Amino acid sequence: MRFFSKRLAYILLGLFLSFTLSGVLITNNFSYAVTPVSELSLTQGVRKTVLDNGLTVLTKEVHTAPVVSVQVWYKVGSRNEKAGENGISHQLEHLMFKGTKDRPVQFGRLFSALGSQFNAFTTYDETAYFGTVQQDKLEALLTLEADRMEKSLIGSEQLTSEKRVVISELQGYENSPSYRLSRAVMRSAFPNRPYGLPVGGTKADVEKFTLAQVQNYYQTYYSPDNATLVITGDFATEPTLKAVQQTFGKLPKRGNKDTLTRGQTEVVNQEKLPASPNATKKSPIVLKEPGSAALLQVVYPLPNVHHPDVAAIDVMDAVFTGGRSSRLYQALVESGLASSISASPVELIEPGWYEINVTAAPGQELSKINQVLQTSLTKLQQQPVTTAELNRAKTLLQTSFVLNNQDITSQASQLGLYQTVAGDYRYVERYLAAIAKVTPQEIQRVAKTYLYPSKQTIGFFEPTQPDGKPGTSSVSAGRTVENFSPGKPVDPTELAKYLPAATSTTKSRNQPLPEEFRLNNGLRVLLLRDRSVPTINLSGNIDAGSEFDTNSHAGLANLVATNLMNGTKTQNALTLAQKLEDRGVSLNFSASREGVSINGNGLSANLPIMIQTLADVVQNATFPAEQLELSRERALTALKIQLDDPRGLGRRVFQQAIYPENHPFYSFPTQESLKSISRQDLLKFYQEHYRPDTTTIALVGDFDPASVKALLNQAFGKWQVQGKPASINLPPVSLPPSTKRLNPVIPGKAEAVTYIGYNGISRKDPRFYAALVLNQILGGDTLSSRLGTEVRDRQGLTYGIYSAFAAGIQPGPFLIQMQTAPSDAQKAIASTIALLKQVRQQGITEAELNTAKRSITNSYPVDLANPTDVADLILQNSVYGLSLAEIQEFPKRIDAVSMTQVQQVIKDLIHPDKVVVVTAGPGGTQL
Repeated sequence: MRFFSKRLAYILLGLFLSFTLSGVLITNNFSYAVTPVSELSLTQGVRKTVLDNGLTVLTKEVHTAPVVSVQVWYKVGSRNEKAGENGISHQLEHLMFKGTKDRPVQFGRLFSALGSQFNAFTTYDETAYFGTVQQDKLEALLTLEADRMEKSLIGSEQLTSEKRVVISELQGYENSPSYRLSRAVMRSAFPNRPYGLPVGGTKADVEKFTLAQVQNYYQTYYSPDNATLVITGDFATEPTLKAVQQTFGKLPKRGNKDTLTRGQTEVVNQEKLPASPNATKKSPIVLKEPGSAALLQVVYPLPNVHHPDVAAIDVMDAVFTGGRSSRLYQALVESGLASSISASPVELIEPGWYEINVTAAPGQELSKINQVLQTSLTKLQQQPVTTAELNRAKTLLQTSFVLNNQDITSQASQLGLYQTVAGDYRYVERYLAAIAKVTPQEIQRVAKTYLYPSKQTIGFFEPTQPDGKPGTSSVSAGRTVENFSPGKPVDPTELAKYLPAATSTTKSRNQPLPEEFRLNNGLRVLLLRDRSVPTINLSGNIDAGSEFDTNSHAGLANLVATNLMNGTKTQNALTLAQKLEDRGVSLNFSASREGVSINGNGLSANLPIMIQTLADVVQNATFPAEQLELSRERALTALKIQLDDPRGLGRRVFQQAIYPENHPFYSFPTQESLKSISRQDLLKFYQEHYRPDTTTIALVGDFDPASVKALLNQAFGKWQVQGKPASINLPPVSLPPSTKRLNPVIPGKAEAVTYIGYNGISRKDPRFYAALVLNQILGGDTLSSRLGTEVRDRQGLTYGIYSAFAAGIQPGPFLIQMQTAPSDAQKAIASTIALLKQVRQQGITEAELNTAKRSITNSYPVDLANPTDVADLILQNSVYGLSLAEIQEFPKRIDAVSMTQVQQVIKDLIHPDKVVVVTAGPGGTQL
């Protein structure tokens, strides 16, 4: 489960919550018809039905893929919690997966068996549960959600186990300095309101929850008249509403209306405007604790979601912090004072807040950063924004909204959000109209109204480990607890009796195959037309990843990739950023082990600017010296943060224990390696490894293939290189002769993160499909796998545990990852290794095999329902050397996996006595 303690928009839309659909789009000469954005309506086709028991039902037919999304949004979150019960909404969210009176089994296993992509979250105003499945599983999801709305199994055993899981989750957040700073700032900003407390709760309160307390909370708030059911996707409305009536319609109201409205009567008094600028300023909060980078957070009170200033506030934020060309990014990041900035206007049922977060660059003082921030805010208040800034902000908001609603899950989430928080799913249309009318004068006015220094709460995090270096590692070998015996695996045939039946209306649809062609210079292109939404999704790869780094220059590939957008022969960094942001286009580069990933998206009318910019930077990047130094400082900050994170440090130590020093997977950046890289090193790497014949581009979206081919030939046709591309010769990697354990120490952490594993297989290995099925059984899902059942559900030792075969072009590691309390790490490791031995010695059952295969193949159509995911998938298949037909053949290959094949994979790939075990955390873990 997850919860979000930041802006509600993050739940659905990434950076931005709102924009206008009626703004003027920048046009170009791209000669094909696209669906005008102005013709889109985010609520068109939505039908609202209110059942007799008060349940609000929103349905929207979207027939772009044979999948449906079912979501239940309860109007209850941390806002509703009394003193001493902080986190009870989140605790109840966890318990909702523990089963019901009629189905006393882990619901995660039921959802997984249906092939559902499911999750849940708790935030300030709501708790939501969602699942997306093939269309024939719609009624099954309705049955399960209705069942747990009325009959959730909330007993002492379930509460005791899940308390430990929640505490593990909370302690994991304690590992983050930004979380600790935010908690302190919010408590100071809102000392007498629930919004000032962390959504997930506190360990002290969670430990004291009683069974009666949680049951009463469930009875009070999980009532049909306090919920919204949202269904989007490929279904017929009338029969679906009949199914809703049969499942949810019979549920009784049971909430206490006085309790349900608690906390909302004080809103009027809290809507007063901020005090005058002459009011006394609060002293900054200063945290001096173990950590890595210095942090700054500033919070200002804002009105609630219905206030008429909301639209102007959001546009103001986009001007101030939206993109590289924004005012605050230019003032802090481009000046070298900060490594990163972010900001969030949070508008909720009750008055919310505006928060600004800054990560300092190495050696920069927070006081200086705050001074520049305050100066920038003052300028925003005193000088109207320019027309260019205003139009850019609206376009960024607009395009972000469209792009983040390409799939049906996001569309359902948008409807549920507005119905729950604003009381009307159609709020979005009024809001978009308000955004369109925002003027420079309004932005200046709201900046003056809400961003007074007298109302701000400022927090500084000053790390006590300025070098960001972890403590020493202990190394040992041998065994942990020998006498641990894992419980009997869950029998899928026993589970099946609780699983609602699927309908038989699934339509057979063949996934269309991409068209592949090459330019004369060898650049490979994959095109897949999708006219359902007027968007373009670009996914690309260049064989210029960190596998070509040397240990002495580790980090070089990533510095090259991150500097591509810093200037070309004809455009500087700001010009490049403005050209894209003026049109709401994103284009990003990042280096991974086996290549440089290219990700771009935008409205389809703006495909030419995306392609032209991509072509310019991969052929004509100049790597300005001043930008290189800024990016180096950001890389050093990122390194410190990684070494201060048990997940980042643990993965680094884990891989370096698996691979020899001359293997590219061993190489990780260090302060020394990053500081040693010169501009000449970047130019040489760029000239050697950025080649058309090692570049692949996949495009999915609303375009005309003939026009795109002409555009690509025009943009990339002159890109020529000499000789053959560089290749990598990998040294052999052997299993450790016995168990090897390492325990890197990071002072000040609350939770430990453990990695267990060894070198595995590549994606083209013929055993891959059987390995994937085995992994689904072993640890492919935290709630439904053997590892999840044993270590999380039965013992409550971890918030999350999973396993994976990291199979790429080259063999990557087989790994198991989990987060535990330091005192629980030894038992969790012993349990995990014992379970691996159980699989090795006893194998799996036929029922487990069949259930795992169905789970994988049933969820596959959901992946194909999102154009962004499809672009990534067809690119990966191509880069891995698979056929174009793999996107169609994958489920068939999974179906064909036999018990004999899985048994062979267990023999070949499961080695419980030859594992590397790395536990990174605060120390004190005895291994």
